[in-house]
This record gives sequence, structure tokens and C-alpha cells, in this order.
Amino acid sequence: MDTLKIVTVTPENVKEQTLFCVKDITNPGFESKRKWFKKRYEEGLRIKILKDEKDKMIGFIEYLPVAFAWRPINAQNFMFIHCMYVYSKKDRNRGYGSMLIEECEKEAKDLGMSGVCVMTSKGSWIANKTIFEKNGFVPVDENGRFELLSNKWEETASDPQLIDWKSKQHYYQGWHLLYANQCPWHEKSVEALLNVAMDFGIDLKVQQLNTAQEAQNAPSGFGVFSLLHNGKLLEDHYLSATRFKNIVQKELARSK
Repeated sequence: MDTLKIVTVTPENVKEQTLFCVKDITNPGFESKRKWFKKRYEEGLRIKILKDEKDKMIGFIEYLPVAFAWRPINAQNFMFIHCMYVYSKKDRNRGYGSMLIEECEKEAKDLGMSGVCVMTSKGSWIANKTIFEKNGFVPVDENGRFELLSNKWEETASDPQLIDWKSKQHYYQGWHLLYANQCPWHEKSVEALLNVAMDFGIDLKVQQLNTAQEAQNAPSGFGVFSLLHNGKLLEDHYLSATRFKNIVQKELARSK
């Protein structure tokens, strides 16, 4: 295997190392995520970037103690993986994802934690479970398209659980968009959706989530992005203006 290194992103080196999924430090999304990351770093959030001998970025992982996770999960003394990604298809199935998972598990063990857990899905904007199952993770809970997997080394520890986000959806009557800067692309999406809403004369109420507790109690499985209309979840991840326009047209046609 090529000479590889794992670099820890910190508030001090973030502009040099970037945030992997957004590399342009002049991008407004980068600055939003940087500020979010700085606050979360104090809570134990870590971003690790895997690089080759030429300093080229191959993949990354973002994780933190589950008490501060920005997903609707509940567990005691576990580490939680927010995101993990190996960018190039040619770099997949070469053990790079496993290296990143092992890095997370090592830190969790060093901190005396009971295990590591992760939310997976076959859908968009979240990892598939295959790589985690290869690394000893087993399913412990599921809700809709989302599945919670765990790899625990403390056998007496209780399994992590998903928090029921569906029961919260009926509170959101009218048009609502909830988002957090855990993903650097959300701000761009929010701006686009507000413009579309204006074109259709829709009162889209936007709420930015500012704490992990707010995200854990959000009305969608992804936690950090929820688009709802009259108590129904329409989308749970980043949307383009075109996609939102199509959704609005369908909803308006349905209500006639």
C-alpha cells in the first residue's frame, strides 16, 4: 500500500487543510462550517483527512461523542460517526475506509468509550452500511430508510437507539425548513429554496439548528436538514432550486 497519512483538522489549521467536502476557503459554506466546527471541536468533534504521499486528499471521516451528535440518536458512552467518504471510485475497495474507521475506534478506545456507532442508508447524503459491516458493525435499530449500526467492545453496554423523529413532524404546519451548518452545502440550499418560495408566494419558515440537542430532536432522520409541509416530511437532505420547484408544484397541485 502507498505511503499514507491521516491529518487531524483543527481550528488552527482548518484553512490550510480545508474541510475536505468544501475546499475553497472563499466559499461562504466553508466559513459557515468553519465557525460551526470551531464550536464543536471543543465538544470533541474531529475531522480526519486521509492523504497520499503527494499530500492529495483521498477521504475523510467526521466523528464525535454521541452526546453531541447532530443526528437523532441516543446512546451512552459511544463515539458517533457523522460522515465518512472516499472521494474517487478508483480509491474505493482498497481499505482506505477501514483505515478511517480504525482511526475513530482507536480514539474511542483511548477515551474509554464502549464502542462506535453510525447511521447508514441506501439513500442520499449518508454512507451505505457495507463498509461498516466489513469492520464488525452490526445493525441495532432502524427507522424508514435509516439504519443504526454499532461496534461495541464493552458487552454490558446498552445498544444505541434511534430517536423517533416521525412523531415530531405533525407540529410543522405550513412550509418549514430546518437546517444546520454541519453540512457546508446547506446555506447554499437554503438561499435557493427561499428564492423559489418567493417566486411561488410561499411563506417558507426557516429555522437554523444551533445545538446538538435541537438536531437530535429534529423531524427527520438526517437531523440537520428537514423540509416539511403541513406535517409531512418532503425531503431530509440538501435540495437544489430545481428539485424544490418540482416539490412545490406537486404539493400545490395536490392541495387544489
